[in-house]
Amino acid sequence: MSMTDRPKPNYNRRILWLAAFVVLLFGGYSVGWFYLAGKVEAKAKAEIASLNRDGVVAECTNPVARGYPFRLGLFCDRVAFEDAGRGVSVSAGNFRSAGQIYDPTHLIAEIDSPARIEVPQSQPLALTWDNLRASVRLAQPLPERVSVEGKMLKAATDAGAPLLAAETFEGHVRPNGQDIDLAGSFAGLALDSSLVEGRTLPLLSGDTDLTVKNGMTLIAQKTQSMRGQSGTIRTLDLSTSETAGLSLSGPFSVGQDGLLDAQFKLTVRDPQGLAMALSEVIPEKSEQIQQGFAALSMLGSAPSLPLKISKGKASLGFIKLGNVPPLK
Repeated sequence: MSMTDRPKPNYNRRILWLAAFVVLLFGGYSVGWFYLAGKVEAKAKAEIASLNRDGVVAECTNPVARGYPFRLGLFCDRVAFEDAGRGVSVSAGNFRSAGQIYDPTHLIAEIDSPARIEVPQSQPLALTWDNLRASVRLAQPLPERVSVEGKMLKAATDAGAPLLAAETFEGHVRPNGQDIDLAGSFAGLALDSSLVEGRTLPLLSGDTDLTVKNGMTLIAQKTQSMRGQSGTIRTLDLSTSETAGLSLSGPFSVGQDGLLDAQFKLTVRDPQGLAMALSEVIPEKSEQIQQGFAALSMLGSAPSLPLKISKGKASLGFIKLGNVPPLK
């Protein structure tokens, strides 16, 4: 038989089989996705229903699973929670969550403003923001990481009186063995004068990074008190400008009586710049502030001093600062 007499491959049939396979594959995938979506909606409704008892009211208006084809998450037109017994009430706008089908342990959620928060012994707060997002990396027994970040946060009283505003903020929590690591930062924080006895503060920025010892046990036991706890502050920073600010680091512990013990290192960055900022905030103490920080300036642009707290009694070097109130 010659080469020209051999039967030619039937490419049309191969294409038809391939098309049929693709249709079956995506058809099965779609059936599976919508099955899971139904499970998510049913689970959400069941969880919400289980919360609505003993004076607690939880709401997720119109819960719908969305994200087809590669994501799956729950969407709500409005979310709210109220515990009449504790006097706690929280409500906010649209809620959206999503997890990638190929990485279901990583969840992302967003919530829209405005929000209203009411807690005991405090006036109701009205919050707005441009963006508020949370992400969770699921693991057992606790999530591997939980993060929250937002932009252009504004807080006011229920009557509309402004309280504070922040350009950006973020917070992170993660287990570290049996301990818990906490970190956070904010920038462009403006506090209304009503919160600081009528004084005007500069825009503030801050960073924190600390570890709470045996934090896993504290979370499991739902401990709400710092008494009997200990940890290490790696960074606790407050800045009044790009160059001026205070930084604190070192170990601490809190006794069962609430009294703090700590061996901190206090670093003052740009003493003259910080003195100028503080003098504007507390003009009646301007002379004392300038004199004190002038002495610090002689130690360099970022001098460090030991800050010791023993049973609530604080001292900076050999200078007695006073007492730290017992912690709750």
